[in-house]
Amino acid sequence: MEVTFFLKEIYRIGKRLGDLRLFEETQSLNSTEMQMVREIIAAKETGNRVISSQLAKKLGVTRSAVSQMVHKLEKNNIVRRVPDVKDKKIAYIELSEFARGIYEQMKQKFAFFLDRVTEKLGEQRMEEFLDRANEFLDACESVSGSISGREARLHENG
Repeated sequence: MEVTFFLKEIYRIGKRLGDLRLFEETQSLNSTEMQMVREIIAAKETGNRVISSQLAKKLGVTRSAVSQMVHKLEKNNIVRRVPDVKDKKIAYIELSEFARGIYEQMKQKFAFFLDRVTEKLGEQRMEEFLDRANEFLDACESVSGSISGREARLHENG
């Protein structure tokens, strides 16, 4: 098949997923802020906490940019800074109680949604889809890394 067909289909699938509007509660956040919230949630769910320098590294932005985002999200009662008990120079960035409540509601809503989708497709097809999606993403990550490396070598030699 032609590459442009794949490109069009991947774009169309992404657009259809975006059009589902499963998380209208997040409409006031830009994509970087939403990514920050996801990183904070991921840390919390694995029993960890994050500081602004870690968020800057994960988001690929400066600490200053993170500080501005945290300030904005604090004003909107989405995140809060929590000082470390031992080292007062360290402040962890956590979801506010308000945002944690919204997150729990969204999680329940999405679980309900996925239950309905699974009923429609069946567990086997859902598992097959997840396996194929992960294979696709693994291939994308592999190729992406090799392209980035190749571009760097071409730049060095050019």
